[in-house]
Amino acid sequence: MYQERIEVVRQLLREWEVAGLLVTSPANRRWLSGFTGSTGDLLITAAGAWLATDFRYWEQAEQQASDFSLYQHIRGQKQTTAALIAGQELATLAVESSHMSLKGFTTLQKGLAEAGVAEGEIDLRPLGETVEPWRQVKTEAELAKIQAAAAITDMAMAAVPQLAKAGLTEEALAWELEKLLRENGAEALAFPIIVAGGPNAALAHHRPGKRPLQIGDAIVVDMGAAVDGYMSDLTRTFHLGEPDEKFWQIYNLTLAAHGGALAGIQAGITGKASDALARDVIIAGGHGEAFGHSLGHGVGLEVHEGPGLNSQNNKPIPAGAVVTVEPGIYLSGWGGVRIEDLVVVTETGVERLSHCPKEPVI
Repeated sequence: MYQERIEVVRQLLREWEVAGLLVTSPANRRWLSGFTGSTGDLLITAAGAWLATDFRYWEQAEQQASDFSLYQHIRGQKQTTAALIAGQELATLAVESSHMSLKGFTTLQKGLAEAGVAEGEIDLRPLGETVEPWRQVKTEAELAKIQAAAAITDMAMAAVPQLAKAGLTEEALAWELEKLLRENGAEALAFPIIVAGGPNAALAHHRPGKRPLQIGDAIVVDMGAAVDGYMSDLTRTFHLGEPDEKFWQIYNLTLAAHGGALAGIQAGITGKASDALARDVIIAGGHGEAFGHSLGHGVGLEVHEGPGLNSQNNKPIPAGAVVTVEPGIYLSGWGGVRIEDLVVVTETGVERLSHCPKEPVI
């Protein structure tokens, strides 16, 4: 599998008209090599493929990245990656500008100079995207990991009605959910859990605090699990006590937008058109200004990756992409509603990976 991905990069090198690619993105590094350590650079050329890492990860790299030659650099001195590059006599080298910091770029330049590379001898070419478009289409093995993460998240979310009670703080509920995720197989959280009660539910990415949940609160819960590096993402909105008419109006409008998007998304639709499937419903319901984020995003080795389901993305969504569908309505001082499922895009529609019920009343 990894050798095939290396060959994809080699084909891209010709397309990009460069002699090599330096990979510094942790997700791209893992996708290309299988290496899960926190420190390491990949160098791929037409002639070879190297993983540069330090002593702490050497044995791990030998076990996980057998398709790559290993190059040891000194911990804290990544200039030695530059020494590896200098030894390959490359005229051009692509670097991941979306992942390399300015400090990293200047460190690379300094390292090349220290390795004897004259200024301008290697043309460093920034690329905003490298293998990210290829990562969008998931293999069966990747889908199995995402499905496992989604099943754990479904289980934890289904426990919210039993856990959420008046007087329990947002952060206490978030902690109970984190324990459930980890106790049932999550190696980590996909992202910090969001629990937003009452007026805090108007904040799309609210951080759980010490506010106690109260009867009459709408409660937005957003969480995900990581399984073998692959993520899930799920949001449900609950109501503590019997909801009033306004809650049902906002909830049902969001649910209708969610259902419309699920019914209309299929391979070949653009991210912009996908977003419009839900946004047009919410606009028609009179709350277009309260839906301030995109409809969704890709999920895989990163919880936010391509393709984007947003008004700026005119590219078609490929079959095999895993995306979120998460319309929301947020009203300052009142609260908010977001409903999110994780789905696989197919040639004829979507297959849901999220199966937690959408029954809001606690």
